[in-house]
Amino acid sequence: MNKQINVQTVLDTVREAGDLFLKEYKQNSIPNSREQFFKQLEAIDERCMAVLKAGLTPEFPDIPWNTIDEFDNNGQKHPLPLSEYWLCDAMDGAIQYLQHIPGWTINLVLIRNGELHFSVIYDPLSNEMFWAQQGAGAFMNGKPIQPSAKTDPGMMLAVFEYGHQKPVVPGFNEKHGTVVTALLNKFGVVRNYGPHGLQLAYVGAGRIDVFHQLGLDTFNWLAGILIASEAGVDILNADGDSWTWGDESLAVSVPGIAGKFNNKTGS
Repeated sequence: MNKQINVQTVLDTVREAGDLFLKEYKQNSIPNSREQFFKQLEAIDERCMAVLKAGLTPEFPDIPWNTIDEFDNNGQKHPLPLSEYWLCDAMDGAIQYLQHIPGWTINLVLIRNGELHFSVIYDPLSNEMFWAQQGAGAFMNGKPIQPSAKTDPGMMLAVFEYGHQKPVVPGFNEKHGTVVTALLNKFGVVRNYGPHGLQLAYVGAGRIDVFHQLGLDTFNWLAGILIASEAGVDILNADGDSWTWGDESLAVSVPGIAGKFNNKTGS
């Protein structure tokens, strides 16, 4: 319990899982019905988890697994009452994968004593492996990463994300639209990309300057939050306060920016 992480074993195992899907990328039939869609999603989850468990259980036999249900609102509001466990997003951006377009990753997080201890995000298409360990910095393909040094919002790239809310929150879409408009008025370039965790890692690596999302989407954020945090960016909620597990919004940016763009100031 609470043993030292063998980083290379974890990275190699995550790479094996991602490369499995890379070999089969665009080989599936794009689903045309809900039945086909959920059947293919289930197959992705099962195959990915089989590879990860086979590679990591011998090294970490006492660490249990918690697979992700992105619509489990209660489960996303707080960590499990366990000393440590793996939390896996078998494929962040699975919709893109099934639609034969880029923007999908394999994400894995180790939760220890209720805190983010280790995380990895692997993008097979770009052959890029982001990872971070609590208190030890953040890396991409073995090299330390750091955020952009930009200070002019007009030169910044901001991204927004949208998480489907279940049950439906009245007025949520309208509120989200107001935020997107505010982003467009504030920053030079505004985009939506897809895989949540990877976008957060990109903020840490200086490729994206601002990430903003309303709604509860904890499981999609966790891997990227640790990487971005260890790289030295601001991790806040939409009110401009420090993000804590269970917050129903996320604002991540180069230092000093997200705190100025928040619900309290209206900017």
